Amino acid sequence: MLKGKNSWFYREKCFAAFSVGPLTDFWQLREEGEFAGVEGVPIRYVKFCASHHEQVVVICPGRIESYVKYAEVAYDLYQHGFDVLIIDHRGQGRSGRLLADSDCGHVVKFSDYVDDFEQFWAREVAPGPWRKRYLLAHSMGGAVSVLFLQRHPDAADAVALSAPMFGIIIRFPDWMVRHILDWTEERARFRDGYAIGTGRWRALGFGLNILTHSRERYRRNVRFYADEPELRVGGPTNHWVRESLLAGEQVMTGATDITSPVLLLQAAEDHVVDNSAHDRFCEAMAAAGHPCEGEKPLVIPGAYHEILFEKDTMRAAALTAIVDFFKRH
Repeated sequence: MLKGKNSWFYREKCFAAFSVGPLTDFWQLREEGEFAGVEGVPIRYVKFCASHHEQVVVICPGRIESYVKYAEVAYDLYQHGFDVLIIDHRGQGRSGRLLADSDCGHVVKFSDYVDDFEQFWAREVAPGPWRKRYLLAHSMGGAVSVLFLQRHPDAADAVALSAPMFGIIIRFPDWMVRHILDWTEERARFRDGYAIGTGRWRALGFGLNILTHSRERYRRNVRFYADEPELRVGGPTNHWVRESLLAGEQVMTGATDITSPVLLLQAAEDHVVDNSAHDRFCEAMAAAGHPCEGEKPLVIPGAYHEILFEKDTMRAAALTAIVDFFKRH
C-alpha cells in the first residue's frame, strides 16, 4: 500500500482494505476521555499520541459530527508526525445531549461550545509536551475555533479552517428568517423544535447527499450512525439556528482580533455555508494587517461541503495544503 501523501490520491480504490486493516489498527491506539462542560454536560474527546511526536493537531468538528468520523483524518495527520486530539461538542457524538429528543441539534448558547472548547484546550492541549500546537476546524467548528481565538489569540501556532460556518445558506429572505426565529424564541415548543424543513436523522442515499462526492466515505460515515444510534443527530432546532446566526456575526466583528496564521479552505460547490462570508473574513483580516494565507480562501474546485471527506483528488489537495501550512509554522 502506498505511503505518505501519494496514498491520498489513490485510497478510494482500496478503501475497504484500508478501513479494515491500517485504519482499524490505528483506531485501537486511541485514548478516550471525558470532562464536565458548561452546566455539567459530559464532553467526550479522543487522543492519538506517540512519545516521539513534538506537534499536535486539535480537531474541532462540525455540527452533528463525532470524533468517530474523523479516524481517517487523524490517521493521515498521525502518519505525518502529529499527535491528534478531537472533541465531541455538546449535544452530539458521544457527549451529553441537551433535550429529551436526542436527535435534535441544540445548544442553549453558542458560547457554551466555546466555553467547552476553552476548557478542553486548558486541560489537554496547553499543558501538553508539544513544541507546536495547531488547530484544524470544520464548518460549525470553524466558528467555535475563531471565537475561541478571539479570546486567546496566541493559543495556536497556526489554524486551518475547512469550510467554516461564518454564515449559513438559508433559502428564505433574511428578514423572514429573523422574524420566524424571533417568533419561535418566545414559544418554547417551537424554539426547541426542529427548524423548518428538518427533522429526525435518517439515512439518505448517496445520490441525494450534498456533502461529498466520495461514495466510499459517505457510506462509511452513514454506517457509523446506523450502527450506533446514540451518535445520531438530525436537524437543528430553531434556537440553534438563531444562536448560530448570531455567532457568525460575532466571528465577523472580531475577525481583526485573530493574529494566528490562518489557512481558510473553501468548497467551490458548498450548499451548506455561505462562501461569501469567507471572503469578507479574509478581507477583514487583511485590512487588520494579518491576512489569511494567500490573502483569500483556498478554493477546492468541485468540492462539496465536507472537504476532508471528499473524493481523493480534492481531499488530497486540501490535506496537502493543511500539512504543508502547519509545517511552515
